[in-house]
Amino acid sequence: MAPGAMSRWTKSLSEARPVSYWLDDPGRPDPEPALTGAETCDLLVVGGGYSGLWTALIAKERDPARDVVLVEGREAGWAASGRNGGFCAASLTHGLPNGLTRWPDEIHTLQRLGARNLDAIEETVARHSIDCDFERSGEIDVATEPYQAWELKDWYEGIRAKGLADDVEYLDADAVREQVNSPTFRAGLYDRRGVAMLNPARLAWGLKRACLGLGVRVYEHTPALTLKPYGGGMAVRTPYGRIRARAVALGTNVFPSLVRRVRSYTVPVYDYALMTEPLTADRLASVGWKNRQGLGDSANQFHYFRLSADNRILWGGYDAVYPYGGRVRAEYDDRPETYARLAGHFFTCFPQLEGVRFTHAWGGAIDTCSRFSAFFGTAYTGRVAYAAGYTGLGVGATRFGAEVMLDLLAGERTERTELEMVRRKPLPFPPEPFAWTGIALTKWSLARADARGGRRNLWLRTMDRLGLGFDS
Repeated sequence: MAPGAMSRWTKSLSEARPVSYWLDDPGRPDPEPALTGAETCDLLVVGGGYSGLWTALIAKERDPARDVVLVEGREAGWAASGRNGGFCAASLTHGLPNGLTRWPDEIHTLQRLGARNLDAIEETVARHSIDCDFERSGEIDVATEPYQAWELKDWYEGIRAKGLADDVEYLDADAVREQVNSPTFRAGLYDRRGVAMLNPARLAWGLKRACLGLGVRVYEHTPALTLKPYGGGMAVRTPYGRIRARAVALGTNVFPSLVRRVRSYTVPVYDYALMTEPLTADRLASVGWKNRQGLGDSANQFHYFRLSADNRILWGGYDAVYPYGGRVRAEYDDRPETYARLAGHFFTCFPQLEGVRFTHAWGGAIDTCSRFSAFFGTAYTGRVAYAAGYTGLGVGATRFGAEVMLDLLAGERTERTELEMVRRKPLPFPPEPFAWTGIALTKWSLARADARGGRRNLWLRTMDRLGLGFDS
């Protein structure tokens, strides 16, 4: 990349605010008051992101008489739920390739449950009048290198033979550019029904409003500090109070679990995104994109991009930054060197948009586990349930995880709890310095594979055999 081009492109960032576009919303609701004093309830939900909000909402829908309390350390939707790209996928397994590799005998069931879960999200958005710009527009996985185009074609033929290609269409270079016009696109797989676009922060706020409407007591700015058995239930201490509950569901995801033995199963990986100013009609016409699909490229270090309701382009991904020690800190949410890299990649993909400026640039932590998709479990003789490890694809899958947690707390054997995906856990991450060294070596190897026609070195092949893949 020429220095002059980089200097020109970084000027597009001169007015970008270091805050999530979704959270920078004048319609952002006021937080609920913090808990002061003592509370009792049937079910305590810890965490006010998607995982906790879905759990509280579904718990009340299953049993309106159940007394449910939700506590959130800051404000509902402020972390990953308000910082992601707004891709709400049917996949429960971080994409079909990952699911087919790990659970081939269950993949048809997992695909069916995932489709049903996405339908249920769409129905909930409509039933509770959640204004989150929900669009069932699908997604295109695009190839930007010749080897990626060949791999997409082979993959498509393989899933067709397995009966897994319903509503999926292979697009050659001309066909994919008819959908979205980029000189870098060489092929694509168009999933027409399996992904929706939405405003992620407004989804979280709408779920909070729905919970309150059903009688859930929500306390924000109320971090849960300790979790201990108390009589036949559990007790949670907060800064200004205490809650006694018959059962507890943990939806804390990237933050350290109150069940200490769960902590080694996830690490925080920081992801970053840019948002452009609204495109003029002429600029939007130069790109096409009439069907408003989400897009992602096929590299190991990939980008994801989409249109917002007001025709901005969100452009994110590529860098995946693991901080040594695995700590979650606000200072990691802002990374100018990544913003500059992303801006250069954006204008390479869409040279016809040169001159467009970015209004927002932000980052956030993803709860990453070694198998990429969520894991589940119980503690304290079944009185506590947890779900975590969604690895960046939790906008939709967290609703399924909420159902699993509620099934586990009820002690019910369901189609969900019988899944191998639910019954087994991923491999934990090793302690430092081994975790940082392994992740750094894997990232270097993935970048090298992208530069060498997709050829995976010995390290990546070994990770593949162990089921310990890692991508951005």
